[in-house]
Amino acid sequence: MAAITRLHPPSLFFLKSSSSLITRFPSSLYSPRPLRTLSTTAILGSNAQSQVSTVEAHGSIVGDLLDYLNESWTHFHATAEAKRQLIDAGFHLLNENDEWDLKPGGRYFFTRNMSCLVAFAVGEKYSAGNGFHVIAAHTDSPCLKLKPRSASTKSGCLMINVQTYGGGLWHTWFDRDLSVAGRVILRDGNGSFIQKLVKVKRPLLRIPTLAIHLDRTVNKDGFKPNVETHLIPLLASKLEETASSETKEKSTTTSTKAAHHPLLMQALSDEINCNVDDIVSIELNVCDTQPSCLGGGNNEFIFSGRLDNLASSYCALRALIDSCKSPGDLASEHAIRMVALFDNEEVGSGSIQGAGAPTMFQAMRRIISCLAEKYVGECSFERAVRQSFLVSADMAHGVHPNFMDKHEEYHRPEMQKGLVIKHNANQRYATSGVTSFLFQEIGKIHNLPTQEFVVRNDMGCGSTIGPILASGAGIRTVDCGIAQLSMHSVREICGKEDIDIAYKYFKAFYQTFSSIDRKLIVDS
Repeated sequence: MAAITRLHPPSLFFLKSSSSLITRFPSSLYSPRPLRTLSTTAILGSNAQSQVSTVEAHGSIVGDLLDYLNESWTHFHATAEAKRQLIDAGFHLLNENDEWDLKPGGRYFFTRNMSCLVAFAVGEKYSAGNGFHVIAAHTDSPCLKLKPRSASTKSGCLMINVQTYGGGLWHTWFDRDLSVAGRVILRDGNGSFIQKLVKVKRPLLRIPTLAIHLDRTVNKDGFKPNVETHLIPLLASKLEETASSETKEKSTTTSTKAAHHPLLMQALSDEINCNVDDIVSIELNVCDTQPSCLGGGNNEFIFSGRLDNLASSYCALRALIDSCKSPGDLASEHAIRMVALFDNEEVGSGSIQGAGAPTMFQAMRRIISCLAEKYVGECSFERAVRQSFLVSADMAHGVHPNFMDKHEEYHRPEMQKGLVIKHNANQRYATSGVTSFLFQEIGKIHNLPTQEFVVRNDMGCGSTIGPILASGAGIRTVDCGIAQLSMHSVREICGKEDIDIAYKYFKAFYQTFSSIDRKLIVDS
């Protein structure tokens, strides 16, 4: 969840998709890695692994979430891993540039920019004008991104110039074992270009803090780094002092005025097994190398980066997959079940791959058109939107035991206590009395707990993609999330039980919302 002022939602319009090199994605990145039933995450240690395995025997997805987080260092990797899991589950990959051939009972998905994904399953009893049941989340998290010209040298050290992305707690990035991940564009042998994801797993970078001997008042005055001059990762000492003769030889073809250090480019080429000269463009994030894991006295917590908002994204994705994986799961469904994972939420969603673009609503129009038989009634899209329901899933602020006064007295969500429904009278969240009631009915039927959150009147309120999507086409929306601590830190924390509650809640939403919705008529 971003803690910044949201951009004004753009008016709904239609974009013509154009061919792009980045739509090509190597099949080699999708090596079979099926969803597991028992944990095999070695990084957890024997006790944690045993506990995850025990829980997973009763339907927990916590171990699979840890795997997903460890695969998904960037928004690109998160989307690629979601794509792999959907394909493994039998969903059919669509391309926005092609004509679609859809059928009732079918399961489909497409990606945009390899950082945004929309997946959907069509009920076998669907007819044009019926609604969409959507869970929306986002794939991006606050991080540091390499500048277009990242190479710099200071005091005999090779430094990497970065931009701050989103509203991060930047002091938490100091003294961490960091590396880089993202995507590169490569020159192909036949004169074309391909994109490839890259992840340098070894610690490659570090942002050192200043010794207390040189900053005697830091504990009294606070650590206040300048994000332009102090938040610059260290790569190496000067190349001529540290590089091997082999590295020097490989780097001779690169201009000394290159945009990026030859040493960095060599690390990338070694990782993806290509020549440095074949790399024509890079788009990289700085990432923390510490794996996601269980923690706490009873292994009840998840310690990880990017919980905001990959935890919500994975719970939604897995709920969709599991709600329609067996024959007959869609046999009595009249609606369309959908997941929409957007990019750039942390910076306002105003991009072609963000929630501010009409991606989801364009997909809805195409789906309705494809599934219509001989005759489509008046305003099928508009009628479908009015019967649709959107769950905006983004992490929530759990009450901090050391800062309890930061929460309104009677709205203090706790970890391990269930999904948090977010309210804001000024529409920073899109929840209304009606949408909150309908969503909570799911929990009552399935005995799943919920909590409620309202920000204090004397504090600002963050926002989500909920209001953007709700106002984009007039779709009923509820904002909810999993309670967490340390939001926007390089290392966050949430409760293990809340992951399974969110997964079960989202799965129940897909399976039972149609029957709940028809029981309440507001505008008659």
